[in-house]
Amino acid sequence: MLSLRDAIRPTTFVRSSKLCDHLELDLTLATETFQHTGSFKFRAAYNVASSVEQTEIIAASSGNFGQALAYACKLLGKKCTVVMPETSAQVKIDAVRGFGATADLIDVKKVGRADRVRQLAAEMPNAYVASAYDDEFVIEGNSTLGDELCGKGFDAVITAVGGGGLISGMIKSFCRNGDLCEVWGAEPQPGNDASRSLQAGYIVANEVEPLTIADGARTVSLGKLNWEIIKDGVAGIIEVPDETTIEALRMLYSLANLKTEPTGALSLGALLQDRDRFHGKKVCLVISGGNVDASVYAKLISA
Repeated sequence: MLSLRDAIRPTTFVRSSKLCDHLELDLTLATETFQHTGSFKFRAAYNVASSVEQTEIIAASSGNFGQALAYACKLLGKKCTVVMPETSAQVKIDAVRGFGATADLIDVKKVGRADRVRQLAAEMPNAYVASAYDDEFVIEGNSTLGDELCGKGFDAVITAVGGGGLISGMIKSFCRNGDLCEVWGAEPQPGNDASRSLQAGYIVANEVEPLTIADGARTVSLGKLNWEIIKDGVAGIIEVPDETTIEALRMLYSLANLKTEPTGALSLGALLQDRDRFHGKKVCLVISGGNVDASVYAKLISA
């Protein structure tokens, strides 16, 4: 069995002079679009699948964690069931099934993801129930991305926030490596629970799963494990309107020749929302993934 560090692909660093010149900022893109299954989620998924003794794993996911877990389980000879909203991108549903896992599609207006996972767990008592973010194995797996960013002289790193698995892993990495780089979260404004939680000092949940174009961040709340790391370690959370996320996605395409999914464009969207804060700083934007339906992507970049 491959170790986590042997199984993952190192992140790809991209310097776009067009993008830097356009924004008049010193920017580096750390893109996970070339990671296995097209997003950072493989880091977490492989760490979960390789660390637990159970041979069957259940998880809820809008797509990226699901397909990453499906692939990790395929590599390790384990079974996988992924609870997914029926509105998930078709490319992600197809990928989960393509790796041999079961895609359990639900109408989130009728049954919550967590409720459906509990139903399946009762039917499969020997399975391991993995959270896409609120799981020690997930956080540790995602910390490997932070390890790759440490020591590169960045003043600030901006990354997407949904349930908090990625940003908490990165904060954990920067802390243990003694890197004083600021870690900023980029959150879709339609689901701004992380921002409101930071302001309140405790976890504040969205009333329903947020309807945001950033489908990878359609979470109801931060995870409890993630919150304990984020609340004291994050520099701040920047809320990004969907229209700014789309603008960022187009800029990544036109100025950096990089295809990304809407959630992956959140980091640049946050920068566009608060550009002045980052002037004169060496900034790294984490592009979390690139899994998006071709027809949806074509409409977004051409509208």
